Amino acid sequence: MLFNNLSPLSPKISGFLLAIIGTALFSLKSIFIKLSYMQGLNADSVLMLRMAIALPIYAGILIWLYSKQESVPESLHKNIYKIIFLGFIGYFLSSWLDLKGLEYISAQLERLTLFSYPVLVAVLGSVFFKTPLTKNIVLALIITYAGVWVVFNQELTLSGENVEYGTLLVFLAALNFSIYVLMGKKVIHEVGSLWFTSIAMIVSSVFVLLYYAAFFNYSSLVVTAMAWFWLILLAIFSTVIPSFMIAEAIAKIGPAQTGVIGTLGPMITIVLAVVFLNESFTVSHAIGICLVIGGVTVLARGK
Repeated sequence: MLFNNLSPLSPKISGFLLAIIGTALFSLKSIFIKLSYMQGLNADSVLMLRMAIALPIYAGILIWLYSKQESVPESLHKNIYKIIFLGFIGYFLSSWLDLKGLEYISAQLERLTLFSYPVLVAVLGSVFFKTPLTKNIVLALIITYAGVWVVFNQELTLSGENVEYGTLLVFLAALNFSIYVLMGKKVIHEVGSLWFTSIAMIVSSVFVLLYYAAFFNYSSLVVTAMAWFWLILLAIFSTVIPSFMIAEAIAKIGPAQTGVIGTLGPMITIVLAVVFLNESFTVSHAIGICLVIGGVTVLARGK
């Protein structure tokens, strides 16, 4: 419905376009988060404000969907608990781990580590869904994490403290998102990407707000005008819009191909991090990028 303007194109072409644009928008996320940190916010406050801004938009879309009574999927009630679980792990737990990790590591290392999720999808698929663990998957795994290790090792010399901890947090975020992608494909097909994304993101937003209310004090939160600017961009252009695009792309072309198109993500993030955050870019970073993208490309060829 939201992407009917793409209907003249074949499902595969429109799926690829959605995946490319969604990946590009998601790639801005790390930059907006880092810029918000520069305004005195931390991972918990950024996550809460991001989802608080996004929540009314998702709620509005869900209300619009419910107003079209004839379009309510029959399978929605059957899948509601799966959607709640996926909303929790995919956009609450994974986002929290990712933002926490970004407090300790550069946007470049964060994006490369998070980008390993297509390989994790393939590995988890072989473990839990009986898909074959081919030589290509094993080779992709080795090459991809060799690239992450190169950049990680370089980061140790540049940053030092807590790089291991930050990288572990982002890896766990990638692992959670891999589970979300694997489990979400079937549910998205059954209920539709708009229903799935709206409910999953509303669930995630509620979890975030409850978490912040339980452990932090809203009244002590100080947000500058510039921080609000970055948070609004983060919530709309790097959360709401790409979340629908990626969900629809998964429905049209599958999680593996959607993940492979994500090879654009690290390149966009790294260029922006160097330009806007003044992060260093060394030979090690270049080698790491080539290895990570090469690993996912090997996985694509295997597919």
